[in-house]
Amino acid sequence: MSFRGNGFGGDEHHNFMEQQNNQMADQLSNKRITIAIGDDVREQQRLLDEMDSDFDSSKSLLGSTMRKLTTVARAGGKNLMVYVILFCFFVFFVVYYLARR
Repeated sequence: MSFRGNGFGGDEHHNFMEQQNNQMADQLSNKRITIAIGDDVREQQRLLDEMDSDFDSSKSLLGSTMRKLTTVARAGGKNLMVYVILFCFFVFFVVYYLARR
């Protein structure tokens, strides 16, 4: 008596099993890629959330600074506002000069 397996010949059975193995390997590769994409999306979402909270805190800081500057401008008159604007231009040009070096 000879063993025939599941009805396939030796080469046919080998080819069939090889095809199944290749299909499963492709599916596993696709699954790994999908998992990597999901991990990347979660990481980017975390970074965006951190950036959003940083922008919110910066917005609060700038808002309070503008309120204080408005109070100072009202109390000091027009000349003080000119000095503040000139100071801002000076700081801008210094930063620009340092950035260009």
